[in-house]
Amino acid sequence: MGSITDYDFRTFSAALEGEGGDATRAWLQAETQGFHEPRLGEKSLVRAAAAMVSDGQMLTGAYARTRPEASLGAEVPVATFATFERSINVGGVAPLPAHLISAVTVRPTHRRNGILREMMTTDLDRAVADRYAIAALTVSEATIYRRFGFGVATTVHSISVATDQRFRLLTSPRGRCELIDAREIATLGPAIFAGFHASRVGSVDRHTKYWGRVSGLDGEKSEEDPSVRGALHYDDAGVIDGYVTYKFSGWESDPQIVEVVDLVAQNADAYLGLWQFLASLDLVGTVTYAAAPADDPLRWALADWRLVSVKNVNDWLWMRILDVVAAFEARGYVNDGSTVFAVSDPLGHAAGGYRMRVEGGRAEVTRDDAAAPDLELDASALGSVYLGGADPRVLAAAGQISERSPGAAAAFARLLAPAQQPYGITHF
Repeated sequence: MGSITDYDFRTFSAALEGEGGDATRAWLQAETQGFHEPRLGEKSLVRAAAAMVSDGQMLTGAYARTRPEASLGAEVPVATFATFERSINVGGVAPLPAHLISAVTVRPTHRRNGILREMMTTDLDRAVADRYAIAALTVSEATIYRRFGFGVATTVHSISVATDQRFRLLTSPRGRCELIDAREIATLGPAIFAGFHASRVGSVDRHTKYWGRVSGLDGEKSEEDPSVRGALHYDDAGVIDGYVTYKFSGWESDPQIVEVVDLVAQNADAYLGLWQFLASLDLVGTVTYAAAPADDPLRWALADWRLVSVKNVNDWLWMRILDVVAAFEARGYVNDGSTVFAVSDPLGHAAGGYRMRVEGGRAEVTRDDAAAPDLELDASALGSVYLGGADPRVLAAAGQISERSPGAAAAFARLLAPAQQPYGITHF
C-alpha cells in the first residue's frame, strides 16, 4: 500500500501535437484500459484527441514516481480524470453552464491510495474558483460519488417494446418518417438535439465525440459501425424535428431485436412518430431502448400498454451543487413559496443555512447561517432534489432529509416541483 506522495498530478489541455499531444495520447490509452476498451491505434488516437480539443477538455493524470521493471511506462498515468463545460437545462431563462466530469479511472494496482479523492477535491476547488454553480457526471459505478456531494438528479428507464401485430397507437402522430444514411446524423443531429435541449429540463448539451458514436462513424472498436441505421421525423411542414438511429441485433434471437442507439425528439409527435416507424420495421418483434423517459408517453399512447416492459430503472445524471445561491436562482419554478434549509457538506462548497423565496417563477436565495432551518440535508441530497427529479418527501422517508418543522419536506417538494419530469439523454 502506497500513499498520495507516491504520485505526481498533472493537469493539461488536450492537444494534438507536441508534448501536450504525447501526454494526451498516453492519457487516452490509460483511459481506454480503465474502461476495458481496445487499445487505440494512431488513427483512433488522433480522432479521440481532436474531439477533446474541440470540447476544450482539461485532462488530469496521476503519475507514479516509481514503477517496477517492465511495467507500463512512466508517461502512462495510473489514473485519469477529464473535465469540460457544457450547459444543463435547469428550467430557467437559459441553460446553466456546468462543470462536467468524465473519464474517471484508477488503475486497480494503485487503488486505496487517495488518488481519486485528490483528483476530485482539487478539481471541485478549481470549479468553484472558476465560478461554476453546478458540477455533474454520469457514472459507471453508483457507490463512489455520493461522498463527494453528488446526488442522482435524473433517471431513465431501460425498456423493451413488443412491436408485433399488437402494436397500435390510439391516435396517429402528425408528420412522417423517412430513412436516412445514419452517418448524416453527425452533421444533422446537433441542430435537432438543440431543440430538445432547449425544451427539456435535465438535458445536458452534447460533446463532440457523441455524434460519431450515435451516427456509427465511431463504433465500439473506434472504427465505423456500418450496422447503425437511421431515420428522420418531419413535421407537417416538412421541417425535421426528430431522429432515431438503431441497430439490428442479429437473427439468433427469437423474436428478432432492434436496439435504439439514439432517439431525439423535439415534441410528442416526433417521439411517437419515431416509435411508430420502429414498430413498422419488417422481421422485427422487439425494440429495446436504454434511455427512455420515466414519464414515457409511449405506454399511454398504445392500445395495449403491456407491450412496454421496463427492464431497469437507471440513475443517469448526478449533480453537485457548488454555489447554492447561484444554482437555485438560475432554476425555474412553477409554484410560489418560501423555506429555510441547512446544508451539510464535508467539502464545504454548499455548507450553510439558506433562505429561499420564490415568486413569479424566480427565486431569491440568501445565505443565513443563523436562521432556524425548516429542514436539513447534505450536499448529495441537495443535488438530487435540485431539478425536482427526486421528491424531498421520499428522501425524508429514506432518512436523507431531516424535517425541523412539520410538513417541511412536503413544502420543499411543492416549491421544487418541476414543470416536467427532468430527463436527459446525454451520457458523458
